[in-house]
Amino acid sequence: MVGMAGLEGVEQPRQSGHAAAVRWTPAVEDEQALQAIELHGDPTEAEVRLPSRPESAYAARRITHGVVTSHWGLSPQTAEQAVLLVSELVGNAVRHTGARVFGLRMVRRRGWIRVEVRDPSRGLPCLMPVHEMDVSGRGLFLVDKLSDRWGVDLLPRGKTTWFEMRIADRQPT
Repeated sequence: MVGMAGLEGVEQPRQSGHAAAVRWTPAVEDEQALQAIELHGDPTEAEVRLPSRPESAYAARRITHGVVTSHWGLSPQTAEQAVLLVSELVGNAVRHTGARVFGLRMVRRRGWIRVEVRDPSRGLPCLMPVHEMDVSGRGLFLVDKLSDRWGVDLLPRGKTTWFEMRIADRQPT
């Protein structure tokens, strides 16, 4: 069996007659998140630039998960919500801007986290009414419902779409 980088020591159950499957665990997810940060950069230190392709949404989700859980030590629920919202912002940047790259930046302040996605388009995203049977167009609706604040900052060349979430800062014991 070919070894999978970073998965040594992780139980890989076999099913008779089927290829081996990796059991998805928090340890595997954390490892992939940290590998994504190592590969692409740390968005808490400087903007991480990713190619504007659908597969970059995966990298942005992994990076966000790694920062929220490993760097900042926040809850899995906060990470899950941030990952969902960054996925929506990245999806909009990839689908609607025609950009070659987009930037991802993450900031933590007392009681808040902020995630920014920058692209070179000055076209503003708009929050559309969402109906129960709609299969698309829910991105900004989700951002609006799940974040505490969100907005768009126009730049001389492009824009930054961002969201902020309140967090409970842990007090040192």
